[in-house]
Amino acid sequence: MNIAVVGVQGAVLEHVHATEKAMKNLNFHGAVSWAKDRLALENADAAILPGGESTTISKLIDKNEMKDALEDLPILGTCAGMVLLAKTGGIQVQQTGQKLLQRMDFCVERNAFGRQRESFQAPVHVSFLEEPFPGIFIRAPSASNVQAPAQSVAFFNETVVGVEQQNALALAFHPELSGDLRLHEHFLLNFVKR
Repeated sequence: MNIAVVGVQGAVLEHVHATEKAMKNLNFHGAVSWAKDRLALENADAAILPGGESTTISKLIDKNEMKDALEDLPILGTCAGMVLLAKTGGIQVQQTGQKLLQRMDFCVERNAFGRQRESFQAPVHVSFLEEPFPGIFIRAPSASNVQAPAQSVAFFNETVVGVEQQNALALAFHPELSGDLRLHEHFLLNFVKR
């Protein structure tokens, strides 16, 4: 099993370490790599789009010719990664003219909870977990207008902060910073072919 963390900008190392630990916990063999170009995605079984600045990540994905390689891979997107996976974007996405990968049927609102200084931690209800997940929200997006086959799977209060669709999982928060590996394990178990 080879997992590529798209490493053009953002929280890359944290995802590498969390994924390595999750693979070890699950007794899965393979490697987690830092992918900076299309070539690094060619042998990947799945990809992770980390948090960071979504407009910058989008531009670098285009510049490094990675977009086509990301179209079919199982993918976990967190924070900025969630923004990029959305089919459409709210006013902030429209104002920047940001290109989205359009992999998932929902509308994304950038900075839904405020700017950097409004970052916070709070329990998140995840439909497939028994106990709440410790959500770390840093300039986090949110999802709205979730359309089938996409499904809302994670909620902070009434706000949708997690969506699943086919082989993609988008999360508004940063599971890689929490020390809780359940979402990385869920992704590896349920989205990645072994």
